[in-house]
Amino acid sequence: MKTLQPPNWPRPKGYANGVSASGRMIFTAGIVGWDESESFPEYTLHGQFARALRNTLQVLAEDGAGPQHVVRMTCYVTDRHEYVNSRDEIGEAWREIMGPNFPAMALVEVKGLVEAAAKVEIETTAVVEEE
Repeated sequence: MKTLQPPNWPRPKGYANGVSASGRMIFTAGIVGWDESESFPEYTLHGQFARALRNTLQVLAEDGAGPQHVVRMTCYVTDRHEYVNSRDEIGEAWREIMGPNFPAMALVEVKGLVEAAAKVEIETTAVVEEE
């Protein structure tokens, strides 16, 4: 995986402007922050964000991928202001769960998600290098 950073652009915080990778591609559906019984034990955005990241890693692990293989994420949130106000807690959860990998990312505010209690839904693309 190679991070794409034009030399005259400021370095983004917490994501990459672009990533190139080759290998086996893995795609997740939109993953929310619920538990195995489809309940939401967390009601804060940062709590649901952390659980959605963990859930994403569980799905990726089914095909041998981990956080280091994530090249792109699209995060849908129901409240941009809550996201902005939770960035420190989300960043802390990111570093704990995902480590130093910062993929290409987009964040989109949406009116609602299919699961009414969900505050965030994350789609992920991972690439595992073929040997």
